[in-house]
Amino acid sequence: MGFFIVRTALRESEGRVVSRLLPFFAKNRRDGARLLSSALVILAVALTQLTQPWGQVVSVIASALCLYWWFAYRRLER
Repeated sequence: MGFFIVRTALRESEGRVVSRLLPFFAKNRRDGARLLSSALVILAVALTQLTQPWGQVVSVIASALCLYWWFAYRRLER
């Protein structure tokens, strides 16, 4: 249900939502790609340790961070 609300908010006021996302992300595509790739590496390591409690926690946090940064990266201009 939360995903639907976010999608609706994006359709209605995409500019406002994106402007709130970008302050927590790089301002150019090169630095954005570096942040995203670092988060993906952390996620890959955590996924190899899913049987451990710390691996599960880090996987959830890293996957949320990857999705957030991927969304912000897509909005950056070249």
